[in-house]
This record gives sequence, structure tokens and C-alpha cells, in this order.
Amino acid sequence: MTNRINEAGLDQLFFKARTFNNWRDTKVSTTQIKELVDLMKWAPTSANCSPARIVFVVSDEAREKLALLTMDANQDKIRQAPATAIIGHDLKFYEHLPKLFPHADAKSWFEGNDEVIKTTAFRNGTLQGAYFLMAARAIGLDTGPMSGFDNEAVDKAFFADTAVKSNFLCTFGYGDPKDMFDRSPRFSFEEMASII
Repeated sequence: MTNRINEAGLDQLFFKARTFNNWRDTKVSTTQIKELVDLMKWAPTSANCSPARIVFVVSDEAREKLALLTMDANQDKIRQAPATAIIGHDLKFYEHLPKLFPHADAKSWFEGNDEVIKTTAFRNGTLQGAYFLMAARAIGLDTGPMSGFDNEAVDKAFFADTAVKSNFLCTFGYGDPKDMFDRSPRFSFEEMASII
């Protein structure tokens, strides 16, 4: 039986966590980046397909390269953040299923079925991107997920010669709350859910 996370943990993951646009001048270490991946990889994906592929952009040169491929409002966020993750998904994820899901011939479920491949990769890669956010928060980092970039250009620049497609970007590090607006409203249970 799993124990409930205490209130401080819930605050850190959900209630008090915010999306940051400004960042303190504090680096994120390679050890922290590896810890993030080592945490997120344990969360579930269908048939353990694990399609997420991530490029961590930390050098000044790489940050500038990425920033120029985003909309104007996102460029300074990427330049200022100590690290940005490009969350992508591998359209050839099924090639690894003999290793990742040895219980069945899962590779055959996908071979030659492009629509199922795209849907599965995108859905599970997005899930893993969300797990990335929660893993970052769990180890004490702040996050700033964003869209607003040229996917095709990012794929050419950072995933060249692969079957990986970018999904979203996420700056992360130690957030600076300056200029942060009040938290936006959320739907009530009744507005977003039902029990039948």
C-alpha cells in the first residue's frame, strides 16, 4: 500500500508550484540533470514504450541557438534560464520494445502502422514530459514549460538525422518570482469532471 504524500510534498509538486519566467543566476548541475532523468523514467508508459528523448540545452551557444528558434516572448526566458529541456519523442521507439517490453512481441504491434506509431509516441512522450516537470519539482527545481517555437527548425537543429520530433520546451532551475502575476484560476471539479 502506498502512503499519502504529506502536505509539504503536495505544496511542492502542485499547490505552491508555479511556472517561472525569470531565473536566479544559479547553475543546474549535470548530477541534477541525470537525477531528473533517473526519476522520470520510472513512471508508466504504455507497454513501457518510453519514447521521450530530451536534449538539455545549457551552454551559452546552445541557448542562443535555441532562443532564436522561439517566438520573441520566449527568447529571453531561454537565454536567462540555466537550462532548457527540449522534450521530444522518438518515432522509432518500437525498435526498443524487445528490450523494454520482453513479455510479448510488442514491436509487431507498431511496425508498418504509422498512425499508431505517431499517436503512441506523442501521447507517451507527452506523459513523460509531464513526469519530467514533476521530477524537477520533486528535487527542488522550478520549471517553465512552453510552446511558442518552430518545431521543424528545432528538430533540424537539435534532432538532426534521427526520428525524434520535438513536443515542448521546459526551462528549469531556480526561479526568481519577480514580475510573477497572481496565480490563474482553475476549473472546479464540477466544471471539468464527472463521476458516473
